[in-house]
Amino acid sequence: MSTTTAPTSRTHDLAGSTIVPAHERTLRNRVSLGESIRHSLTMAYRGLLKIRRTPEQLFDVTLQPIIFTVMFTYIFGGAISGDVSNYLPVIIPGILVQTVITTSVVTGTQLREDMDKGVFDRFRSLPIARIAPLSGALLADTVRYAIATTLTFVMGFIMGYRPHGGIWSVIGAALLVIVCAWAISWIFAFFGVIARSASSVQGISMIILFPLTFLSNAFVPVDTMPTWLQAFVNINPVSHLVTAVRDVLNTGAFTTEAVWPLLGSAVIVAIFAPLTVRAYMRRA
Repeated sequence: MSTTTAPTSRTHDLAGSTIVPAHERTLRNRVSLGESIRHSLTMAYRGLLKIRRTPEQLFDVTLQPIIFTVMFTYIFGGAISGDVSNYLPVIIPGILVQTVITTSVVTGTQLREDMDKGVFDRFRSLPIARIAPLSGALLADTVRYAIATTLTFVMGFIMGYRPHGGIWSVIGAALLVIVCAWAISWIFAFFGVIARSASSVQGISMIILFPLTFLSNAFVPVDTMPTWLQAFVNINPVSHLVTAVRDVLNTGAFTTEAVWPLLGSAVIVAIFAPLTVRAYMRRA
C-alpha cells in the first residue's frame, strides 16, 4: 500500500529562508522582559536621532541652566548670603533640581505632538512591547537631563563653586536628580496622552511645577518665610530633593533625605507607568 505526502505550501525567499504560511505560524500576544527592554532601547535610539536632527529641541536645556544660574546668583546672592561665594552652595543645588525637573515637562509636550502627527499610530501596529514607545521616549529624554545637569555644574564651577564632596558627590547628585526627573516625567507623559494639545500639557505642567519649585527651599532659607508657608515648604517633595542634593554636594554624604525622593520616584513610576500605557493604548 503506497502513501502520498500532502503538498506543502511553504516557499523560500531570495535568501533561501523558509517562509511559513500565516495559518501555520504560532502567534504570541505577549513579549518577554528582555524583548521589552530591547524594544525600549530601540525607541530611545530613535529619540536620540530625532534630537540630533532637530538640535533646537535642546535650547531649553542649554540656555536655561546658564541664564537661571547667573541671574539668581547675582540677584539673590548678596541679599541672602552676603556675597556670591557663600550663596553658591545654596543656589547651585536648587538651580540644578529646578532646571532638570522643569525640563521633564518636554516629555509630555513632545509625546502629545507625536501622537497628533500620527507617529504613535504606526507604533501600535508594530510587533513591539506596548510600553516601548513610551519608555523609549522617556529614556531618550535622560540625555536632556544630563545636558542640563552638566551645564549647571559648569556654570557653578566658572562662578567659583567647589563641591566639598568632590567629583563623586557631583556624580551622585547628578544621578539622584536625573532618576527623580525621569520618574516625574511619567506624570507629564500621562498628561501628554490624555490632553488635547501640546499647549495644554505645558499649561497643566507649569501649574504643578511653578509652586512646587518656587515654594521650596531651592532659593532662600525656609526660616525666612512666614510660618504658614514654612509648613508647606517642609513637606514639599522638591524641598526634600534639594536638601538631599545639597547634603551630597556640600558634605559628600547620602543622608536620609535622599531616601524620600527615591522612594517617591518609585511610587510615581509604579502608579503612572501603567496609567500612561493604558491611556496610550486607548487614545494613541
